[in-house]
Amino acid sequence: MTRTVVLVDAVRTPFGKAGGMYAGTRADDLMVRAIRGLLDRNPKVDRSTIEDVAIAAATQTGDQGMNIGRSAALLSGLPNTVPGYSIDRWCAGAMTAVTTIAGAIAMGTNDLAIAGGVEHMGNHPIGEGLDPNPRYLAERIVEQDALAMGATAERLHDRFPQLTKLRADQFALNSQIKTAKAYSEGKIQRDLIPIAARNAELGWGVATVDEPPRPQTTMEGLAGLKTPFRPAGRVTPGNSSGLNDGATAALLASEEKALELGLTIKAKLVTFAFVGVEPEIMGYGPVPATLKALKQAGLKIEDIGAFEVNEAFAVQVIAFLDHFGIADDDPRVNPYGGAIAVGHPLASSGVRLMLNLARTFEEKPEVRYGITTMCIGLGMGGTVIWENPHFKGTK
Repeated sequence: MTRTVVLVDAVRTPFGKAGGMYAGTRADDLMVRAIRGLLDRNPKVDRSTIEDVAIAAATQTGDQGMNIGRSAALLSGLPNTVPGYSIDRWCAGAMTAVTTIAGAIAMGTNDLAIAGGVEHMGNHPIGEGLDPNPRYLAERIVEQDALAMGATAERLHDRFPQLTKLRADQFALNSQIKTAKAYSEGKIQRDLIPIAARNAELGWGVATVDEPPRPQTTMEGLAGLKTPFRPAGRVTPGNSSGLNDGATAALLASEEKALELGLTIKAKLVTFAFVGVEPEIMGYGPVPATLKALKQAGLKIEDIGAFEVNEAFAVQVIAFLDHFGIADDDPRVNPYGGAIAVGHPLASSGVRLMLNLARTFEEKPEVRYGITTMCIGLGMGGTVIWENPHFKGTK
């Protein structure tokens, strides 16, 4: 017998630029601050009743190693009776932490647990310590550039000529505009956990907002940026997510436990799906992942009223929208902006999508279902379908 899994709450640290405001901060300290902030927001939860902690990191070494799930649990002050483990599914690490924890709750082995992710790309540049097996290239398992995410984004442009650089730049500009608007309305700040950070020149301060957004972005400025992955290419730093530092944390529970304790229910998990695609076009992964999830849920894309699509690259998002016949500027998609503006600290981003979707659910009781979806390095995609607990519609 399976049980309904609910998202009780989710938070994140402000995201920083790699080498920026968190240059003097450890990755595990970012994760600890997120967990503590999450629990502080939910005083009805006795910390000794947390039954597991799953934390993701794409680079599991140094201050992101030593089984960061267990390490972060201990450092955050949870009793030593609370176990923990680490997850790695690259960009979808936190998403996988959520779905793995959800599986245990649905099965009945846990009632309350924490899932999250952290990435300090300043301390751990993408690809640090990797040693790809020579067979990848020697046996043509993947093409040479399949191991470079920016190159795979260029290949998406190649595969789908209608996904022009102009469309990618316009989507990127809109992400910046929507993020600036959400900040001006106080919508992003409410889920940010302030964190002390030390600057070598200025000393200690408190990070309260995201560092990456560029509200001054213009189409002219985007048009003039270099294309680092290919001469005269289409993928630029302006229509891609950056290199970032940050952490996210989510509190998950069985619906019965949440109701028993009087906890908030921000979203109900319907189903999830992970799939593989050609590594050379890894950005296409959200399409088949969403198709699979919709089939499992017995839903159609028309049933989805809210979308949080991770903006690893603008072309990846518009490829997803194109497939489902959704306009590039559809207001249901990333209403608070996305990773192009606020950043994409790899393994942490899945929970950022979920906390944004939960806020949309609060604002839009007419929406019954929403999805969080993202592409994943080396040719994968992941999608989670959620139901709005505030739904007041008729179908």
